[in-house]
Amino acid sequence: MTATSRNKQQDEQAFVLHSYPFRETSLILDVFSRSHGRLAIVARGARRPKSSLRGLLMNFQPLLLSWFGKGEVRTLHSAEWQGGQPYLQGTALMCGFYLNELLLNLLARDDPHGQLFDYYRATLYRLAHEADHAATLRCFEKHMLQELGYALVLDREAGSGKAIQTELCYRYAVERGALPDDGDVRAGLPVLGKTMLDMAVDDYADPITSQQSKQLMRVLLNHHLGGKILHTRELIKDLQKL
Repeated sequence: MTATSRNKQQDEQAFVLHSYPFRETSLILDVFSRSHGRLAIVARGARRPKSSLRGLLMNFQPLLLSWFGKGEVRTLHSAEWQGGQPYLQGTALMCGFYLNELLLNLLARDDPHGQLFDYYRATLYRLAHEADHAATLRCFEKHMLQELGYALVLDREAGSGKAIQTELCYRYAVERGALPDDGDVRAGLPVLGKTMLDMAVDDYADPITSQQSKQLMRVLLNHHLGGKILHTRELIKDLQKL
């Protein structure tokens, strides 16, 4: 058995998160694969006019990728389009790029997250078919943080463990959770009990829940991003309040 065959992965489910030119005719792909997580793959000759890969290695389209190598950058062997995912357009397309930017910044290399991969695929389908993109983004953000080990505790108070009450006001502190609102503005972001309970069941129909959940997720994501600016989020803010 050769070193190449030992290090070959065959027909792995994957999405291209980002790509950029490499040398004269190739591409470097940053992909999210179901079994191997996020990794870099060079697609040699993919930019040649007659390459079978031209028009295939696109964002938001489910692929089966085969590659070999075990270094920081693997080498693409083959790619096959799976289909079943409509092309994203307009605001849905911008939301898709936002999801990709989140994953690029928060996923470590070679760290598999099969459930997150499945949720990402389902979220792309929702973006293509459902009008409430804001609710779709909140669901993904919450489930992504949970999969990465940063789960939100939305049904009980931090410390005391008391059940969250719909009618009460709280403050949500990063890395602590929900605290009773005692008027201390330094304690965290103000949020209604109803908002947290709605978020716990992914219900964003209430306008107040929609607004407060957006603010809460922004605070939490900014913390975990360590100050990195998400360019797509800034663009979306200019286009539509999501």
